[in-house]
Order: sequence, then C-alpha cells, then structure tokens
Amino acid sequence: MVWTPLHDRLHQTLRSRSLVGRSQRLLLAVSGGQDSLALWRLCLDLQPQWGWDLGIVHCDHRWRSDSAANAHQVQTLAQGWGTPCMVVVASTALPSEAAARQWRYQVFGHQAQTQGYGAVLTGHTASDRAETLLHNLMRGSGADGLGSLPWRRDLEPGLPLVRPLLNWTRQETGAFCRDFQLPVWEDSTNGDRRYGRNRLRLDVLPLLQQHFNPQVERHLSQTAELIHADVVYLEAQAQALRLQVQQDTALHRPPLQAAPLALQRRVMRQFLQAQLPQAPTFAHIEKAVALITAPHRSQTDPFPGGAIACVDQDWIRLHHPNGPTFRTVL
Repeated sequence: MVWTPLHDRLHQTLRSRSLVGRSQRLLLAVSGGQDSLALWRLCLDLQPQWGWDLGIVHCDHRWRSDSAANAHQVQTLAQGWGTPCMVVVASTALPSEAAARQWRYQVFGHQAQTQGYGAVLTGHTASDRAETLLHNLMRGSGADGLGSLPWRRDLEPGLPLVRPLLNWTRQETGAFCRDFQLPVWEDSTNGDRRYGRNRLRLDVLPLLQQHFNPQVERHLSQTAELIHADVVYLEAQAQALRLQVQQDTALHRPPLQAAPLALQRRVMRQFLQAQLPQAPTFAHIEKAVALITAPHRSQTDPFPGGAIACVDQDWIRLHHPNGPTFRTVL
C-alpha cells in the first residue's frame, strides 16, 4: 500500500485520542460518497498495522430513483475489496432528514450488536461539524447543540459511535478520493436546496470562506470541539448537584440557590427530561429555574403532560394539575 501523510494523520488521530483499539471488529457506515469511501479505504490500508476485522453497512433510504444502483455499487466495491457488506433498505420512504438520521443510527446499532462489532465508524468531517454548528445556532440551540458531533459517543450502551475524520475537511476527502481513483457515488440530493444543510453547504459556507475566513470550516469545527469539552464538564457537575438535591419528584432549593445559573439550568433540564413525556424547551426550563428563588406557593403553568412545578417552602415539587391550587406567578 501507499502510505501518505493522510494515512499517517488518521493513524496518529486514532492513537492519540484512543478512538478504537487494535484487533477490534469495526463496522463502517458507507453511503458511497467521498467521505465514507475515504474512511473505508484508509481503514483498509491501516488494517494490517491495527489488526482490525472490518465490515460495512449501507442504508438505502429509498429517497432517490437511483438508490438501488447506489447500494449495488457499494456491494460491488465491497466484493472487490474483500469487506463483508450489509445493505439495509427502509421499509417505507422516510419523511425527513431527521427521520432518516434516526433510522440510520438505529440500523447501525442493530447491525453492530447482532453481528458482534465493537464500534461503528462514520465519515463525518470538520465540514459536517461546521454545518451542524451553524444549523443548530440558527435554531437557537444552546451549548449542547453547538458542541455536537463529538469524536466518540455511545450509540448503544457499550457500543461507541466514532468519527475519526473530524480533523479532515470535505475538500481533503475529495482530493483523497481523486488521488486514489475511488468510485465516488454522486448523490443527486446533495444539490437540492430544499434541504437546509445543502443551503449551508452550497451557499452560506462558501460565502463565509470568500468574504470572512478561508479556513472557516476548520475554525468552526475547533469551536465545536471547545464547546463540547465545556458541555461534558458542566453536565457532570450538574448531574452531581442534581443527585444531591433531588428526592423523587422534588428538588431541594437551598443548594440550587447557591449554584451558578449555568448549573441551575442544567439541573432543571436533567430533572424535567426525566419527569416529562417530551424534552423541555428553553421556556420550560426558565420557568422552572425561576422557582429556585420564588416565594412559597409559587407555581408554573402546566408542562407537557399536565404536570405543574410549585414551591413548597425549601422544595420545588412536581404536581398533577388536579392537585392543590397555588398562586401562579410565572
């Protein structure tokens, strides 16, 4: 094999970040596009040194008329490269990008667990991370959304999802595929501006690169990296505080009153996520946080599902709406 600086970069990244182990069974998510093909070829080239047992999984969303041909090309390449290949076809056409993403990750987890793979690898790059940061920023996301796409997270308990190309840009994976003459499948939907991410990729980021910073993708990815580290720390601190103050469906107020606002919000979000039938919004969290210093018998209006948070002396309690009537101040 040819050992290039790009091979060495991935090799050093895997070692320094302890993303995967030697002699591990790895399942690669391969769409057939340039990022996943670059990851697949790189892992095959590094396989003798690491001793991996590689397999690939391809998801056919049935969005495009050529999706079956796309899957067939991936299968043909897998035969030529000697890699076990699993193709999973959606039972029905998926209605949105979000639904397709959720289905893909379910497929990855199921296939990895049933086939005995120890980790799932995807070809996400610094470009994807930059797009995700901008997309979530415009949706009003907090730090958790801005720091998304980490190098490694649990897909299922004991099954990590690993993104080893986060220090590559899409331009670099494209150049790698051209240099090694890899048969990239051009997804026709990538040029469809009806999808928000495509507009970011095709219009917004090129404008930012041209008029503000040629390295904007890499720098936004680095920003996401910094934010993610902060989020991990704050979440751990908030969880420790929540375990200290929570008793069943109630929170002890005095320790919360002494905590910084950042921890108050995170404790409330963790608490409400566990108690409500759906994820709390920013407005829900702010109303609950206000109860930390509110007068006795203050309460919120109903949360999703009908529960109401109210102040009972030094406690914040969740009550069913048919419970005692309190003075609404929030």
